[in-house]
Amino acid sequence: MTASTKPSSANTRRTRRRLVIVGVVLSAAIGFLVFKTLSSAIVYFKTAQEAVANRASLGNSTFQMEGVVVPHSIHHVSGGVLDFVIASGTARVPVENEGTPPQLFQPNIAVVLVGHFVGSSDLFSSDQILVKHSNAYIAAHPNRVRSPNGSVR
Repeated sequence: MTASTKPSSANTRRTRRRLVIVGVVLSAAIGFLVFKTLSSAIVYFKTAQEAVANRASLGNSTFQMEGVVVPHSIHHVSGGVLDFVIASGTARVPVENEGTPPQLFQPNIAVVLVGHFVGSSDLFSSDQILVKHSNAYIAAHPNRVRSPNGSVR
């Protein structure tokens, strides 16, 4: 009887070990999917001042940057390119945007830009402009939106 119970016991251990391995692999896969879903759903952006301060670590990676459009800095260039400057704190960042800006885009308005720095320069190349709707945004973030002249909006 001992001989017949040994193979059964070994099979049970092997089956149990396989189930544990499958469980670990499934748990890791589910954990990875949850992490990727949550990290891609949360959108972070840096202020222009933070982006300039972290310029070296950002390199040419794509990120979102917030700032206020500086008056008299908007220039339409040929080919649908729009040049302008955004400000945040003491930082001023020149921006080159390809594409049509939103209808509410204008000087002294808070925007979030999607793009990256070009090479080692401070020029920010953007392909998307998101306009912060002033009343709701300012109410939610008091003292965050400052005009280039320093006044709080």
